[in-house]
Order: sequence, then C-alpha cells, then structure tokens
Amino acid sequence: MTSVAIGPADQLDPRLLEHRRELTGYCYRMLGSSFDAEDAVQETMVRAWRGIGDFEGRSALRSWLYRIATNVCLDQLSGRQRRALPMDLSGQPWQPVEASLAARRPHTAWVEPVLDRQVIPEDADPAERAVAKESIRLAFVAALQHLPPRQRAVLILREVLRWKAEEVAQLLETTVASVNSALQRARATLASVGGVVEPRPLDEDQRDLLARYVDAFERYDIDAFVRLLHDDATQHMPPFEMWLRGADDIGTWMLGPGSDCRGSRVMATEANGSPAVAQWRPTADGGFTPWALHVLEVSDGRVAHISSFLNLDNELFRRLGLPVDPARR
Repeated sequence: MTSVAIGPADQLDPRLLEHRRELTGYCYRMLGSSFDAEDAVQETMVRAWRGIGDFEGRSALRSWLYRIATNVCLDQLSGRQRRALPMDLSGQPWQPVEASLAARRPHTAWVEPVLDRQVIPEDADPAERAVAKESIRLAFVAALQHLPPRQRAVLILREVLRWKAEEVAQLLETTVASVNSALQRARATLASVGGVVEPRPLDEDQRDLLARYVDAFERYDIDAFVRLLHDDATQHMPPFEMWLRGADDIGTWMLGPGSDCRGSRVMATEANGSPAVAQWRPTADGGFTPWALHVLEVSDGRVAHISSFLNLDNELFRRLGLPVDPARR
C-alpha cells in the first residue's frame, strides 16, 4: 500500500502502524464499509504523519489518532445517505424469480462486509474479542447507520471501546453533559431498530455447522443445504434489492436462478463476527471467478440468515484481501 503523501506504509512511524487495525474497526463501524474504512484510516495516517512532529507530549498517541479518525469519518459522512441492507429497504421479500434481479443499487447504498482479521487486533483478550466480534455484526453495523454521525461516534467510543465520558467529550470538543445526552438518544434509537450487542463467540457447534454448509454447497446438495437452515431463514444479495424468506424459497432460488453456482469452490472464513464462506463460481472455460462472500447468522444450531455479497464489480475480493484464484485458498 502506498500514498503520494507518505510513501510506502512500512515507512510510517511504527507507533502509527500499530494502531491501524483497531482504527480500521472504528472507521468501519462509523462508515458501514470496509472500503471506506480503509480510505479513512489511510487519510488518518496521512494527517498523523504530517503532524507527528508537533504532537510530542500533547496527549496520548492513541487518543490523538482517534480524534483524527473521527474527524475524517465525520467529513466523509457529511451529506451522505445512510447505508442499509436489502431487508431494511423493503418490508416484503421477492419471490424467487429472474425478475428479482432487476432492482439493483450501487455499492455505496449498502452496508458492506469486513473480514474479522481486518479489524480485530490479534492481541485482544477473549472478552475484548467477543465484544469486538459482536460490534461488527452486520445487524449492529446496519443499526448504527440510523444514528446521526456524532451520536454514532459517541456510542461506539462509549459502548464498544469503553472510553470514559470525559475522554469522549475531549475528543469531540464538547461537554460531558452533551456526551451523556447523545449516548442516551443513541441507545434509544438502537433499541428501536434492534441494535443490541450480545457477545456470541464462534463455538465448536458453529464450526461444525460451517463445515457442513461448505460441504453441502460444494456438492450442491440443496436438500442437505436446506436442512441446515431455519424454516424461516432469510437471505439477501447486495447489490440487488431482492431478499428471500423461508428455507424452501432459498432452496428454490438455488435450483433456479442461482443454479449457475453449481460446481463452485468455497472456503470457510470469518467475517462480521460470524462464520462466512467465500465462493468462486465456475466459468464457461473451465476456470473459476470470485463470486460472493456469504456471511451467516447462526442461532440454535442452524442458519437464520445469509448475507450474500456479490463480487459483481470485481472489487470485493480484492479489497477484502481474498484470493482471486480458489487454488490459493
């Protein structure tokens, strides 16, 4: 990674680089996009690199970087419509027919995925890791987008990162009373849209379920695949507005419009604090093309929801650091 302003990333002050991953997680929660988060962190590093000479002794480095990152995110969010998930936009699912693919929106309209390894520090203890994973779950990140940007910053800093009210007030150049008021309003809004953080670590049962999901998908055994789903499971497929409800409809879709996925190669991973599957779809010439990242919501030993992010612009896999060639899985 390079920048005209700062040169190769490995030439940055190491003190800046050691905070990159946690800053990416913060910016991702603020912006709802791993792509925008990377851009925001890069801009944060540029500004920090330019100001590091004047920084010494003024405050803690980590707090200073979060101040810069917050300002970068607030600038990016100015005048921007909130990102959403397809189920947020329509109260009714589409039927599994070809016409469902007619309605499509640009990637900027959607909450986008992030791999766990991009945003969760390697040295996080188990309790911190559990909270971090829950706070990047798609439902929570989508709920955050309902908050005004400054309320969003307050809630993330206070509830997720556990900053003190005095620290947040200093960062935002406001009062403790204002921070507490913003936090109260943000909590009320999140409660109304289902944004509740409840740590649910990836346990052995979920790993076993993910292994069976991968096996059924690669064999394209739709009967076995559907048995892994709750009867009322849902699925959506950004950038298309469509979404499906019910294991039977999901199975019908996979045997109909989705049947081109037969013969795919897949790889288990973790994204948005959840089990996930990267998929490469077969091509007419016998090869494979990066096709989708499926993020799974699991409850009571079965899949409750599938978020299938399609790689239609050939950017998703590259920006997430997933291999283009399935042989490199």
